[in-house]
Amino acid sequence: MHFYIRTATESDFPALINLFQEFAQFEKRPEKMTNTVERMQREKEMFQGFVVEKNEKEIIGYVTYFFTYHTWTGKCLYMDDLYVTPKYRGKNIGPVLLNKVIEFGKKENCHQLRWKVSNWNTAAIEFYKKIGAEINDLENDCMLPLN
Repeated sequence: MHFYIRTATESDFPALINLFQEFAQFEKRPEKMTNTVERMQREKEMFQGFVVEKNEKEIIGYVTYFFTYHTWTGKCLYMDDLYVTPKYRGKNIGPVLLNKVIEFGKKENCHQLRWKVSNWNTAAIEFYKKIGAEINDLENDCMLPLN
């Protein structure tokens, strides 16, 4: 199968929203996915990511990220989501997508790549450990809705 990774663009937003919904289902939290194409268009300057295209037509995965500053380490890249649609898993797309983000973070002189993984997602946890990621269970997510 031929696929390639490129920077996401505004024209990808409708396909991405569908994948965001798919990912929310996978995470067993579909009610939390409230984003829309219109919201993404209004907030496009905040959106950064890469998409995986199959045969230059169909988007089958994505990774989103943003820069952060952490007092203990300095400039970091935070990977918000990495998702490949189930039909295309096991074809080395996830690792290639992750490597794209790692290389981007290095190019941007980040000191760390940070992300979260659900504690029930043992396959992802094992994969991340294999590549040398440190996974701890000391911190919990805190979210406060602002609207």
